[in-house]
Amino acid sequence: MQLTKHHGLGNDFLICLTREEPERISELASQMCDRRTGIGADGLILGLPGSNGADLSMMLHNSDGSFAEMSGNGIRCLAQAYAMANDTGPVSLEIDTAGGRRRVAIDGDGPKAQITVGMGAVGPGPGVHDEIGKDLRDSMVGTADLGNPHLVVVVDDHSAVDMTDLGARYEAFYPDGINIEWISVSDKDLTAIDMVVWERGVGISQACGTGATAAAVRAHQWGLVGQEVQVQMPGGVVQVLVGEEPTLIGPAEYVGAIEISV
Repeated sequence: MQLTKHHGLGNDFLICLTREEPERISELASQMCDRRTGIGADGLILGLPGSNGADLSMMLHNSDGSFAEMSGNGIRCLAQAYAMANDTGPVSLEIDTAGGRRRVAIDGDGPKAQITVGMGAVGPGPGVHDEIGKDLRDSMVGTADLGNPHLVVVVDDHSAVDMTDLGARYEAFYPDGINIEWISVSDKDLTAIDMVVWERGVGISQACGTGATAAAVRAHQWGLVGQEVQVQMPGGVVQVLVGEEPTLIGPAEYVGAIEISV
């Protein structure tokens, strides 16, 4: 099995461009993503042949083996893997995900790339659980859906959040899990937010592209930022252009190639 490893702002993925889904993919993902006994990554992405005009179909499993509908960092890494494998140069791709089709534009096929992703329409999400609402009754809080579910919480100091405790506790209220973003806004020009993230199926993560998009959209709706938003995460910065269908702009970086026996 041929794999490449990539990351978007420290959110790292193993990518396999293949014509068919391997057997026991969930188990395989958890084994390969283990950072002690495997290769180590936040997720395994299969790039399968596209259909109905799509260049690729994306299948993502988190490091715990669970299925995920969409990843903003992951889809950038997949696009980079495809561009490098096919020597495309700058190219626009149509990629199908379980959360819908996404248009992805990459500026080249080198080991470092800047990638723009049309993130699709943002839905309301599953709603704030009653227990979380009680916990956060004095905070701005809301949910969003970008093909995967998000809970966005505004706090005074994002760096003071006990994510290990709160992330696991809040996620447990949702049967299908949820990604959680804590954001703080200190920029008087309304152009930037700071964010930390608990990623469903992963835990504390360096960055989350769909989470950055969800946070920017909700923060804009709450009047905290304008339409062009820089989202600062522990792994780095992405730009979100808020609109009816927001746009995510950020990097992807190639790490290396791996061949394994399965």
